[in-house]
Amino acid sequence: MTRPMLTQREAAAACGVSRSTIRRRREAGDLPGSVQDPERGWMVPVDDLLAAGFRLNAPAPPDQAAPGPVGPAAPAHGEGQDAAVLRAELARLNAEHALALAEARFGQKLAEAEAEHLRRELVARGEHIADLQRAVAALAPAPARPALAPPGGPAVPGQAQGDLGEAESEPRKRSWGGQT
Repeated sequence: MTRPMLTQREAAAACGVSRSTIRRRREAGDLPGSVQDPERGWMVPVDDLLAAGFRLNAPAPPDQAAPGPVGPAAPAHGEGQDAAVLRAELARLNAEHALALAEARFGQKLAEAEAEHLRRELVARGEHIADLQRAVAALAPAPARPALAPPGGPAVPGQAQGDLGEAESEPRKRSWGGQT
């Protein structure tokens, strides 16, 4: 199975870097498999991120965390480190979630594409079966047809033997045989 494609935002979150870093690396050609999706923007393959040296699910370093309050309200030294660790953990969890979401979307699109492929295959096979059935019907012997005149029956349908009266048959005999 191929790896999923991430939006620039998802890629940045998954790698623990800013979106501008992903954009700059894409524009520099470090992410050659990136494609622009009309709905979601630039999509970056996870394989390209790994090939470019990014680590997935890497938390942002604490020094990149948002600065805390300064002055008398600033936390003690140990408390600031705890907040940085928590921010890093939150970033890691967000990145994992973004990657899981991207994989789920990719899996859904893959399943939808497979379903469509199977639908088309089913229609094609149905048409093939219909063609084969027509071919078998063409090669099969024709059903037996009833004889036009069963033995001892009338030569013309609806006419029984002896339907011709004596009066009708006499003039014909005379006209054919000459004089009677």
